[in-house]
Amino acid sequence: MRPRAILFDLDGTLVDSAPDLAGAANQLRQQHGLEALPLETYRPRAGSGARGMLAAGFGLSADAPVYEVMRQAFLALYEQRLLQSTTVFEAIPSLLARLEELDCAWGVVTNKALYLAEPMLIGLDLRHRLSVLVCGDSTPHLKPHPAPLLEAARRLGHAADQCIYVGDDERDMRAGRSAGMKTLAAAWGYLGPDSKIEDWGADAVLQSPGDLLNWLDLP
Repeated sequence: MRPRAILFDLDGTLVDSAPDLAGAANQLRQQHGLEALPLETYRPRAGSGARGMLAAGFGLSADAPVYEVMRQAFLALYEQRLLQSTTVFEAIPSLLARLEELDCAWGVVTNKALYLAEPMLIGLDLRHRLSVLVCGDSTPHLKPHPAPLLEAARRLGHAADQCIYVGDDERDMRAGRSAGMKTLAAAWGYLGPDSKIEDWGADAVLQSPGDLLNWLDLP
């Protein structure tokens, strides 16, 4: 049965935002008298947003006394450069166009806050094409809790088991399974340090965006 909707994670699945996330982290390092780190240091943690960037750039964990101050400083810098180097992943535009041709709704469920996610999607000329957008502050819970995915299904007016979730992090697969959705792991994404994508419990691992159409058995 063809799904009623395909839901995507944002960072690391639809868009490559790592260069701007890393850029903001390096700006913050510069403010603290530290040298910039290469993009490769940040990329594996880019899917975790501010938490990942502060871990990679400063070795900070969320329980560090200065964490919240540093997080706010990072987010202020990141908001200023949100679309400086961020792009849609190659082959995503053709995938989305094909889904639209097939009348298959698609949307975004992300842990990124609305004030960052929406301007990004507008700037990339995607916002008006979404059937639904659920962000990190849209429900009381973040992924891996299923609430954001269930909220997306509710807004679409579809049962959760009629939707598919595509993401590049284990928490995406956990959230999707808990919501009763089929889950597909995006191997082109950030994946996280030392991640073993084959152990995430996804229904399938997609090596490229075009593999989604193959998995759905769509032309």
